[in-house]
Amino acid sequence: MTLNSTHRFSRTAVLAVERVEAPEVVTSAELDGRLTEVYRRTRMRPGLLEGLVGIRERRRWSADQTFVDGAVAAGLAALDAAGIAAGDVDLLVNTSLSRRWLEPSTAVVIHDALGLPPSAQSFDVTNACLGFVNGIEIAGAMIDAGLIRHALVVDAEDSLPVQESTIARLSEDGVTSKDVMAQFAALTLGSGAAGMVLGRSDEHPEGHRVVAAVSRAATQHHELCVGDNDTMITDLKGLLDAGLELSSGLWAEAAPEFGWDAGMDRYVLHQVSQVHTEAICERLGIDPDKVPRTFPEHGNIGPASVPFTLATHSADLASGDRVLLMGIGSGLNACCLEIQW
Repeated sequence: MTLNSTHRFSRTAVLAVERVEAPEVVTSAELDGRLTEVYRRTRMRPGLLEGLVGIRERRRWSADQTFVDGAVAAGLAALDAAGIAAGDVDLLVNTSLSRRWLEPSTAVVIHDALGLPPSAQSFDVTNACLGFVNGIEIAGAMIDAGLIRHALVVDAEDSLPVQESTIARLSEDGVTSKDVMAQFAALTLGSGAAGMVLGRSDEHPEGHRVVAAVSRAATQHHELCVGDNDTMITDLKGLLDAGLELSSGLWAEAAPEFGWDAGMDRYVLHQVSQVHTEAICERLGIDPDKVPRTFPEHGNIGPASVPFTLATHSADLASGDRVLLMGIGSGLNACCLEIQW
């Protein structure tokens, strides 16, 4: 019996994927400078963010631009690139982890700003860093079922609140090196946004066909990474080890079934760090030269990182290229979704 959940798509296509950069650059050297006294008291060496993790900088939204503005901008860019009018959108899925309130949904704010019609459904979907991939699955299932014709999936993340609160907390007296490492992942986060338009492949032969998605869960590890707008506590080694084990199990069953083990043209991984990228490539036998990277300049943008990276490198793709979107979300969930370009 398979332990994977598999969904094959029959008539869903990606019509466009676009990204929006947050405007303000924050370097790892700047963060290290603000933590100089913390490193001194805990006898830790600065430079881990760039030297070990591989993140040189990340972005933040400006004072007059929120993450919701970023989601709206990404949605508008994707609609324009796809040649789809706002009035033709049947579904809006917002997958942002960032939020200002529990209710109403962030999706309704984006829906209103985009001028979508009253007939367009909208809702939030969150699943840690897998949210955007899950949004594609939901939209694709509804398109395949004939419920909708066009869907817009958006995501925007704001790293500032948790990073600022983390730096303030680590600067307090009595903080140990163990405390720093437990909250270190918050310093790797970045801000940014992405949007994707999906439609029916028979109506859009120019689109890129969504082939299949395969998921697998290991939710016994749900306490390895826990966060909110103020705090992010992570067992770095435990999360890496559990994620690699989960991905290996998914890959062992799915890769032969879909021919992924024969090699893909691109592997668009969730952007975490150099350590995670090298580890997953080695464990699954993936050619690292076919894995585009955006984390060095943008950090980990949460669920926006996969579409953000795809949009960054989409111009390098040729018709017929097989592209595999891959992610592991704290929880733990793993998913691979194939797109034929």
